[in-house]
Amino acid sequence: MTHGNGAPGATPPRSTLVVTAHAGDFVWRAGGAIALAASRGEKVTIACLTFGERGESAKAWREGKKLEEIKAIRREEAEKAAAVLGAEVRFFDAGDYPLVATAELTDQLVAVYRETQPDAVLTHPTEDPYNGDHPAANRMALEARVLAQAIGYPGEGGIIGAPPVFYFEPHQPEMSGFRPEVLLDITEVWETKRKAMECLGAQQHLWDYYTDLAVRRGVQLKRNAGPNLGLAHRTMAEAYMRPYPQIAKELA
Repeated sequence: MTHGNGAPGATPPRSTLVVTAHAGDFVWRAGGAIALAASRGEKVTIACLTFGERGESAKAWREGKKLEEIKAIRREEAEKAAAVLGAEVRFFDAGDYPLVATAELTDQLVAVYRETQPDAVLTHPTEDPYNGDHPAANRMALEARVLAQAIGYPGEGGIIGAPPVFYFEPHQPEMSGFRPEVLLDITEVWETKRKAMECLGAQQHLWDYYTDLAVRRGVQLKRNAGPNLGLAHRTMAEAYMRPYPQIAKELA
């Protein structure tokens, strides 16, 4: 793809953009992909639309903490987790439960697309009957991707190409129309992802759940890995869907 930034003739590092509804989503669902990209020297930018302060911070509310205090806690957790993974996180503080898709917020995402020039985009799938914030983030992520390609759309930065989009796995995939179409081997960065998960004290109840999920997806990865040569005995994986066709010159 064509990058709009960087010195003439220079090849910028690959760029990944993660558009996430809440402060914890990018860790649970895509922490392995983020850590892998960062370990290869790639740039990873996380657009975190809300702190998950109302809908995903039950522990803090039960402890009697107030809204702004909870936001600060979730922000600090997300910053620590992103640092562990090797990514930059940006907060939009758009307010959760509900996260409302707006033209203004979409426009802000267009600016991020044009600035970061992503080679890949990770975001929520289109369906989640348990959390409307996730589909709202998806809609804005996809719309901003299209608008950022339009030369006539106003705003700074060069237009982008058509980066592939990967939907990360929702919490209840069977109820959200999710199919594990891409299985990503995250074994080599699993400990990094686990450390990032442990930064999210507000959602400690999910640490073991997403560890178990990585084990299950790892088993599926091995069963679909052809001759299965060179894979670790305990392979850890993340699952993704692709809403757009894969572009290739050979079938693999």
